[in-house]
Amino acid sequence: MSGTVENGSIVRLERIDARIEPYDWAYARENAAAIAAHWARISAGKPAMFNGRIMLQHRAAIRGGVFEAGYFETDYAAFMAWRDAGHPGPVIRNGFAMAALRASDGAFLCGRMGDHTANAGKVYFAAGTPDREDARPDGTLDLAGSVTRELGEETGLRVAELSVGAGWTAVIEEGRIAFMREVGIGLPAEAARALMLERMKTLAEEELSDIVVIRALGDTGRYDMPPFMRRYLAHIFAGDRSSSASRK
Repeated sequence: MSGTVENGSIVRLERIDARIEPYDWAYARENAAAIAAHWARISAGKPAMFNGRIMLQHRAAIRGGVFEAGYFETDYAAFMAWRDAGHPGPVIRNGFAMAALRASDGAFLCGRMGDHTANAGKVYFAAGTPDREDARPDGTLDLAGSVTRELGEETGLRVAELSVGAGWTAVIEEGRIAFMREVGIGLPAEAARALMLERMKTLAEEELSDIVVIRALGDTGRYDMPPFMRRYLAHIFAGDRSSSASRK
């Protein structure tokens, strides 16, 4: 497969080649006052919200199972204003890695964002928009490292307790690409949830208010879950049914 990156598609990838590049983002340059006003509104009463530096994606192509992308640095306030304004301007995406965490009994484990966060109440896999911590000395972005780092920071799970799959599943939308990497934990879902909730109490900063167990697509209707998460889970559960049927 090769060519453009199409909104609405779900694509299996062998790897991601992500590089940090110079880019003049006109939206941030031309809307400084509106960005500052928007940030003041959404961060009011949430002192834990931090306007740090992040990486957004300005170019993307898929060639031979490799996702090739260019990223540039901006600040979180500009990203939030642009996102909430409906992604104006040329194609920019928040291309982030997610740990699609699955328990030994097949259930998925998602986090519910705390009330003090920008996405309060939302339910999805551990993830974070790329930032300077993900940058390697050669100018590439370590999205694979981001998967286990964000999972550890949000749930307290350690790499040695996990099995990390190969390759990626990209869920592509306007303004967003979720790079899903399969991660397994050798515990049934309720035991894994209990472990994470206990570990979360010891974290310096608790981003999550709860761990949610998803055993079937119908479970997602009970939560405030973004559409891209539902699309991914529908894709995986459909694949599970196909695999089960072929073994009969």
